Amino acid sequence: MLTRREFIKLCLGAGAGFSLGSTVLPRLAEAITALERRPPVIWLEVQTCTGNFLSFLNTLNPRLQELIFEIIDLRYGNTMMAAEGEQAIRALEDVARDARGEYILVVDGAVPTKDGGIYGAIGHHPDGRLFTDLEAVETLGPGARYVVAAGSCAAFGGPYAANPNPTGAKPVSMVLDRQVINVPGCPIHPDWLVATLSHLLLYGVPDLDPYNRPTMIYGDTVHDNCPRRQYFENSIFAAHPGDSGCTYKIGCKGPVTFTDCPTRQWSGEHLSWPVEANTPCIGCVAPEFPDGMEPFFEQLPDVKLPGVTVTARTAAAVAGIVTAGGIGAHLVGSVLTGRLARNWVGKTETTKTNPGTGPGGEEKTLSKREARKDASWRGRRRPAGKLARGKDRNHHERVQSEREGEKE
Repeated sequence: MLTRREFIKLCLGAGAGFSLGSTVLPRLAEAITALERRPPVIWLEVQTCTGNFLSFLNTLNPRLQELIFEIIDLRYGNTMMAAEGEQAIRALEDVARDARGEYILVVDGAVPTKDGGIYGAIGHHPDGRLFTDLEAVETLGPGARYVVAAGSCAAFGGPYAANPNPTGAKPVSMVLDRQVINVPGCPIHPDWLVATLSHLLLYGVPDLDPYNRPTMIYGDTVHDNCPRRQYFENSIFAAHPGDSGCTYKIGCKGPVTFTDCPTRQWSGEHLSWPVEANTPCIGCVAPEFPDGMEPFFEQLPDVKLPGVTVTARTAAAVAGIVTAGGIGAHLVGSVLTGRLARNWVGKTETTKTNPGTGPGGEEKTLSKREARKDASWRGRRRPAGKLARGKDRNHHERVQSEREGEKE
């Protein structure tokens, strides 16, 4: 029997990604058996590029077939259903009437509201009236057991609500007067939605943050768990997209972006993610995305510390005072210990001072490239971050022992 605590630990598992597999599927089967039928789900695509649904199709464990034929009863989905026209609308109305209070409504996309919502529609009523996206959400939302906003457009408005927003696009929570569980992403990772739906079926509503995002997915920042955080700590920064090193100075929004991309990863069997591909995180799960995260390839501005500019104009809106304070405290610590202020030179270039390497044993200033190659400097690098601390503990102890030997 899988407890809720064990379920959340599974969701938070680093490296392996979320997997229902043989651990959770039997528990879901028990829950569905108790319900006597699979819970009906309406996947309503409104103002969307369909990217979230296409990403969802790539769910690995359970695979799509298991999910829609054994776990949920997908009654309506704009992209997948064979029905069209009047037949599709009738099927939608039937489930809204017959399964009221039971169905889960997944809304994918922002809701256009300007001019009565005429800028987006799912079809026509039998009498020929336009069945707008706005009407569909307002009609189906109140009767749903749960409402899930899938993707950043549904959760926060996203690109469709970006300036100048000609259609008056709004997130689902601004259209419905009820709780909406936000699962943002542009697009969503399939695991994020599968994990959320699984929690709803097994245990009810998960713990949510102030933006109604499940904390089991959106509880830590990208910066917290980034495998390149040791580069940040040691002021090794990429100068251009494609370079190795920390991408903070070329626009990474990881310090103000809450999600588990560094540990879950993307691309099929969880093989990669943007920073691993040498490009900055653009903060696609954040409430201010995209306007508040642009320009994507410029350093986060505004909070200044000695010798360094560290966070974002949007940090308070995106992450609140706690986040700004957290990244600020982290950076203040780096400044006080001398690492960041001493080593951060220029805009996107870094230098390291390595004693005893110049002619006669004097200090020599190394370029970033030279510093990476220098074995003695590399051996003295301090591991940092949750991943690095655990991974490099033995190495760190060995270096400490060598230092003590040198002192003696």
